Amino acid sequence: MLSYQHGFHAGNFADVHKHLTLSFLLESLNKKNKPWCYFETHAGTAYYDLNGEQANKTAEYKQGIESIYKAPVGELFDRYLSLVKSINPDPNKLNYYPGSPWIAAKESRDGDKIALMELHPTEYQLLKGRFSSNDNVAVHNRDGYEGVASLLPPKPNRGLVLIDPSYEIKSEYVQVANFIKKASQRWRNGCYAIWYPLLKAGNHREMLHKLKFSEVGPILRAEFYVKSAADQRMYGSGMLIINPPWQLDEKLQSVSDVLYKQLAEEGAATPLIDWLVAEK
Repeated sequence: MLSYQHGFHAGNFADVHKHLTLSFLLESLNKKNKPWCYFETHAGTAYYDLNGEQANKTAEYKQGIESIYKAPVGELFDRYLSLVKSINPDPNKLNYYPGSPWIAAKESRDGDKIALMELHPTEYQLLKGRFSSNDNVAVHNRDGYEGVASLLPPKPNRGLVLIDPSYEIKSEYVQVANFIKKASQRWRNGCYAIWYPLLKAGNHREMLHKLKFSEVGPILRAEFYVKSAADQRMYGSGMLIINPPWQLDEKLQSVSDVLYKQLAEEGAATPLIDWLVAEK
């Protein structure tokens, strides 16, 4: 849907959950002195002003990044928080928040390649401007699923795809599952990270069911809850990671436990970290 703009939700609890996971995945890729590729289906603008009109209309960042920015959350948060601080001229003051494309570009090295898809015309122009001087980043104004699929398998043949749609239409959950099956056939050893909202309607369950029986590889599930599942608004954030790196489950369990203490309201369930499809 072209009506969605992420600036209204930048830095909220779901962004914190998603970008912590992303930082772990990129850190794992950088452990090897081999280049990687990063793809994103719904890139947004990569940079958000928390003092701007969009962010302050909802102020969701106050129950997200602002709540942990200076809190004693532990060393597993260090890399993620350093990325957030690096985008702020005064790291002691939280004024800006990085999107996932900016995080990926910041973590990239010479030889790594990034391809970003953004269909919204205004968001695309802003995104393109952010990376106009970065030769390692290609920005495409095209459908994210079609665009990423057309570039697979990539060279170099290791890396990550982030799928992060708005899910404004219910059919997108099934569309994500279908995309993963198609993409995996082209790039079997790629890592795929899927973010999804947890809502009372439970529309994500069909996506999980389809992926569970799609034979695309091991799938790690990480769900973090901030409200009761009966709440009328988004009560949690989910991540599925296909072909996850070693020990990612342990890291996500540790940071989710901390996030639960910092951000969750009374009535929220404790975090869930499990294998939707176990490693063989």
